Formats: sequence, structure tokens, C-alpha cells
Amino acid sequence: MSSARLSRLPGESNRPPSRNASEKPAGALHYRAEVGAAEGPHRDRGAAAGQHRDAGSEGRGQAPYAGIPQRQAKAIDADRRCRGQPRARSQKQSRAEWRHAAGMEASMEAGGPRRRLVHLDLKGAPPRASYLAEVLPLLRALGATGLLLEYEDTFPYAGPLEPLRAPHAYSPGEVRAVLSQARAQGLEAVPLVQTFGHMEFVLKHKEFAHLREVKAFPNALNPHKEESRALVKAMIDQVMALHEDLKWFHIGCDEVYYLGEGEESKQWLQQQDNTPEKLCLSHIKAVASCVTSSYPTVTPIVWDDMLRGISEETLAESGVPQLVQPMIWDYAADLDVEGKVLLIEKYRRCGFSKVWFASAFKGATGVNQSLTLIGHHLKNHLQWLKVASNSPADVLEGIALTGWQRYDHFSVLCELLPVAIPSLAVCLQALKNGGYSEKIKENVEKLLGMSNLETETFMSTSLGTFPGSNILTLVTQVSFYLKSSVDELLERNRYVTGWFSPYHRKRKIIHPIIMHHFHPDAVSLLSQWNAVVQDLQAAMEQVFHKCTVEEWMEENVHPSLQKLQEVVDDLDKAIKAQN
Repeated sequence: MSSARLSRLPGESNRPPSRNASEKPAGALHYRAEVGAAEGPHRDRGAAAGQHRDAGSEGRGQAPYAGIPQRQAKAIDADRRCRGQPRARSQKQSRAEWRHAAGMEASMEAGGPRRRLVHLDLKGAPPRASYLAEVLPLLRALGATGLLLEYEDTFPYAGPLEPLRAPHAYSPGEVRAVLSQARAQGLEAVPLVQTFGHMEFVLKHKEFAHLREVKAFPNALNPHKEESRALVKAMIDQVMALHEDLKWFHIGCDEVYYLGEGEESKQWLQQQDNTPEKLCLSHIKAVASCVTSSYPTVTPIVWDDMLRGISEETLAESGVPQLVQPMIWDYAADLDVEGKVLLIEKYRRCGFSKVWFASAFKGATGVNQSLTLIGHHLKNHLQWLKVASNSPADVLEGIALTGWQRYDHFSVLCELLPVAIPSLAVCLQALKNGGYSEKIKENVEKLLGMSNLETETFMSTSLGTFPGSNILTLVTQVSFYLKSSVDELLERNRYVTGWFSPYHRKRKIIHPIIMHHFHPDAVSLLSQWNAVVQDLQAAMEQVFHKCTVEEWMEENVHPSLQKLQEVVDDLDKAIKAQN
């Protein structure tokens, strides 16, 4: 978008204001657990960081018609010319730097977790396979050693499981290609298949609805039915068939809400010595045994939240510690280090030989978050480093950097992967080097092609050269300035509120003199935002399928843009009525 198009808009500061991680706008949503997780909901551990729909909607003292900053518009203009295509020279230089960084990895390890898995949550906004191929070399250069692949409905299930397969699911060939590219980069794959809780993508279908724990809710699987175990085994077998030489397989088992509330469970719990904890452990044991018996060289991993509140005696007697490795998750910036160390000691006493940690680089600070506050996630990782340094050296198997794309199967999208790559880069480098410093920051900037990476604001004004960096720039424009600029015109401009109110609009009444005070501004603002949105849509289509682009636009763009379009349409109608 050319800067000339923005000539009517007053320049704002060159960057959006920072938002302190403790601030939370009114109306923030919480995903509440009725039963289960001992430390609260899995997907909302960082809720204190606040929700961010449109940071510009919170007062910043902008002038009327405030829109897009001139300096950022120049970056957009440069980006528009390439329409989502990387600039050849910059990308070539970046890839050379990525290869060099990956080659230097052995000499740069400095006390962080040895295995660092980047979690790809593919149940929302799954990137095209071609985009993943671009990103994998960068992940390796930043310090990743593997991928935690949560396919959900994007896996190409077949046969009786074909109803689970979304229209935009990856093909078997695409899955094999991504796995092959990951192996070529030295990245180990760990698949994740939910087998107890978060089963909405399965149990929403009529073919499997009879396997729900509670008839009305599609979240949890009925652990009493033989058909439930057969379903889980069939899912695991199909995923295993496309993955070679696996060492670990994540079987999920987090947030099994309403466990024990089904009719069969109520009857089971009436029997002597039966408890919800034992019911949970029996299903985990059954699934883990299924994995280890069919695939003896593969170790199951489970989320740990359903285990935390269970007594040591019950855990030890269940036989589960001999079968699985727990993945302890916490996404808070003020993670309780001492509490985690004590939890690890408890798990060791129960018989678990190894544990995993799970941090978050995105998707943990608001259910509809559109931009990633790097500072929150960096603090989370620095806390995990403290946990690691205060735990026995032989207990930690590795860490998964989670990047949630939805809080559950039915929730809205949170930050898109390209938007969060700077956060992922900072967090990976902090883990790899055992901390974060100015020197590490400079290395991250070099690898991302960014001149000024900030951690305490939602974005950096630098365009960057990493894959999808244009999406970050354009999403930032929309998130900070679309709603605020439209609201400034429609709700705080006295000519609109005083002379073109809903009453006037309905009756097509307008004073000819007053019209000239805001009609050109409304038309100009609409034209400018249409151009930005057109650029964003083109950039997103390079990375995502049409359904993702449509969803993100409907949630983040259309509400404000349609309001502006309707006012311009009503102005045109009123002008015609006057004539």
C-alpha cells in the first residue's frame, strides 16, 4: 500500500503501545474445568496476560480518523509488491544463515533441555505443507530438535475413520513429505493423538456419538466400552503407519472434563474402592498398554494434569508410571518453580523414570488473541529453565514448546503461526542457550531478518524476512488500527454522531454542508482498509487454506469493515436522495 494513500491519515507513533501482561480487558473469557485438571484449564494457563482483539480499541489519544502509521505503511507498500512472495535475496541470505546456525548448534548448547519439540496444533489454521517446508529449516536453526504434531482432524484418516477427516486435511503424501523434510533437518517427529479428553473432533460425529462419556457432551470418551478402546487403537494404528522409527507417541489424556458423570461411570463408582482417579488411570493404562504391546520401542507420553492431584500410593499401584512419561505443562509467566520441583519429586517417587516439560510460545494468553506478547512467553520459558536447574539432571527427557491454535475444537482461532514465529524464536533460543541476553536477541534478529525485535510490546515495526513475516506485519496493522480508526470516525466524530445518526441514516437525511465534513474521510478510510485487507488475504492464501482465511477475516476484519462499508453506502443513498 503506497504511503500516498495514507496522506489523509495523521501519523501515529511508530509502534503500538505496550500492554502489561497483568492487564486484562473487560469480558475476558475463561475456559473452566468442571472436574479434572488440578491446576486449572490447559489452554488458558496464561490468562493473566489478557485478551487482545484489537489493541487499538483501548484509548491511545488518537486524532480523528486515526488509521495506519505512515512509517508502517511504507513497509506494507514494499510488501504489497511481492504479494506474499519472499524477496529472493533476503530469503537466500536467511537460509544460508539458518544452515550455519544449525551447524554451530553443538558448540552453542548451554544447559537448556536437550530435546526441544515445537508443537504444531493443526486443529486450527493448519499451514499448507509447502509453508511447513519453508519453516522447518528455520526451526532447526533456532534450536528445535523435533516436532510435536497434533493432527486432530487434519490427519488423513481412512476407512471407518474417514468421517474424522476434515475437507482441508493433509493427504498421506503431504504427511510423508513433511516428515521426510523434518528428518532431513534432523527434527524428530512425535505424533499426538487425543485418546480420552478433547475428543470433540471424533465424538461430534453421529457415527461415534454413542461413545461419549456424557451423552450431551462430545469432549470425553466413555472408558467402559470396548468399542472406545477399539476406536483409539484404530486411530493410533493409522497415525503410526505414516510415521517411521518413532521413539515417543503422545496419547493426550488432558482435561477429561465430566469424567465419572456418565451413567456407566456412575454405576462403576458405586462399587467398593472405585474412584474417579482409578477410573482415569485405568483408561490411561489401557491406552498406553495398547501402544507398548503393538509398538514395543515406542514410549507413550501423557499430559500430566489429570495425574497431579492423585495420591502417590494410587499412582504407584496403578502401573501407569511404568508405561508412560508425564508431560508437565504450565504456561504462566510467573510459573511456581518450587511447586514444579516438588511435583517432579512426587512423580519420581511414584515410579516415573522421566518427565517432560511443556511451555507455550503462543495460544495461552487469550482465547481470541490475535498478536503474541513475546515477553509473557519468554518469562514462562525462563521459569522452566529454573525448574530444570533445580531438578535432577537425569529426570528431564525434554520440553515441548506448545503453540495452541484453538483452546478446543469449537473455539475461535488464536494467534496464527506466522504471527508467533518471533516469539517461538526467542523462546527456542532462550532454551538452547540456558537464558536470554542482548547477544541472543541480536542472533534472533539476524535469523528472522528483523532489525528491532521487541519483547514487551505486541510487535516489532520491522518487516522481517522469515516465512510469513508479511502476515505478521499486516495482522498487526489490522489488530491495532482497524477497529480504532473505524470507531474514531463513526462514534467520536461529531459530524457523524450529530448529523448522520441511525435516525438520519434510516430516513436518508443529511445536511449538504455537513456531508462534506466527513464523506471524503469515510470513503478514503474504506479504500485504505480494503487495500490492506486485500494484501492480507493474498498473503494468508499463500500459507493457509481458504477456510482459515475466511474464518480469520470474519472474526477480525468484517465486524469493523462492514460497519464502515454500511456508513459509506448509507451516505451514497442519502446523497442520491438529496439530488
